[in-house]
Amino acid sequence: MNVPQSVSFEDTSIAFSSKPDKVLKKMYWLFGIMNHKQLVKLGSYLLKVALKLKLPVKPLIKQTIFELFCGGEIVYDCRQKSLELSKYGIGTILDYSVEGTEDEGDFDHTATEILGVIEKAEIEPRNPYVVFKLSGIASNRIMAKLQSNLELSPQEELSWQRTCQRMENICSACHQRKLRVLIDAEESWTQGVVDQLTYEMMSKFNGDTPIVFNTYQMYRKDMYQNLTHAFDIAHSSSYYLGVKLVRGAYMETERERAEEMGYEDPIQPDKQATDDDFNKALKFCVENIEGIELCCGTHNEASTYYLMELMSNGNITPNDPRIYFAQLYGMSDNISFNLANAGYNVAKYLPYGPVEDVIPYLIRRTEENTAIAGQTSREYGLIKKELARRAAQAQKKI
Repeated sequence: MNVPQSVSFEDTSIAFSSKPDKVLKKMYWLFGIMNHKQLVKLGSYLLKVALKLKLPVKPLIKQTIFELFCGGEIVYDCRQKSLELSKYGIGTILDYSVEGTEDEGDFDHTATEILGVIEKAEIEPRNPYVVFKLSGIASNRIMAKLQSNLELSPQEELSWQRTCQRMENICSACHQRKLRVLIDAEESWTQGVVDQLTYEMMSKFNGDTPIVFNTYQMYRKDMYQNLTHAFDIAHSSSYYLGVKLVRGAYMETERERAEEMGYEDPIQPDKQATDDDFNKALKFCVENIEGIELCCGTHNEASTYYLMELMSNGNITPNDPRIYFAQLYGMSDNISFNLANAGYNVAKYLPYGPVEDVIPYLIRRTEENTAIAGQTSREYGLIKKELARRAAQAQKKI
């Protein structure tokens, strides 16, 4: 692999350059806990029980996993972390991470919040994207009915029309400001509806420049074909295809539902198949970069190096605005900070929202960390390495 020699994901001095000793030691403690899968499962269960019983656990959560993975409770709280990332050449993707409900009032509130984020992103030069999930402004139940070709009631039809209007208002606001918007992925039983509405928005707003981006979860068997088919339609219809590539986040629920309902499991047979399709998708996007903009959302070092190699071989400069690398806040700083230091476009997902409303996101994040083979151990080991480096450096000064 023709990897640029100037970038090493082992360089912890760059990876944790923004973290003072006190913060790094706290991260070391938290990732040490998350390194024990059974402890995470037990903690997640106890947290859900505590919330159900309305026990006063909010301060503990706020000072631990919330602080590690989130920007704050309101969008203004994110400013300090956003400015800190900006000092190191890293952009911020503000993510209102309140889980969806079935209430029209909640949908309206979330849409208003997203529009507020768009206004903030317009005046912050290091906010390359905004992001939201359609399930934050739409009923999952209605989307599932639509995908199953079931008839909606008059009330459900009205609700869906309101959803479409919210979606258009958000995409239109981004188009007016030349700000890109990432539509996050959903489970397979609603993703088809998300795709359809997202491509409608692309046809309206991506004619001159990519504004609307769809998300492709490559752990699904059909996703590479979906990507290439979407590009063919975009190309023939003369609009840009906005692409965010991820491996995926719903593997367990997808497999459980497929088994329960007796249909073919949509998930790849193993991790290698997912990795192969992810890298194949990267290659396809780079080869068609004249009609695609790419946000590569990955914590996988091998895929990151592979995209760097594809860019180098294609004479694409590290700072080409058509390609971004993205990671979650609180994870894979060794990738984010070293890429940015080498001049690549990098952004961090920075979730925010009321602690009690973001808890489902936080539980999922800690569980996903332990589920990804070696992810937590990798984070833990890198932090340990940096603390040892700093200790040795301090000893030399004595």
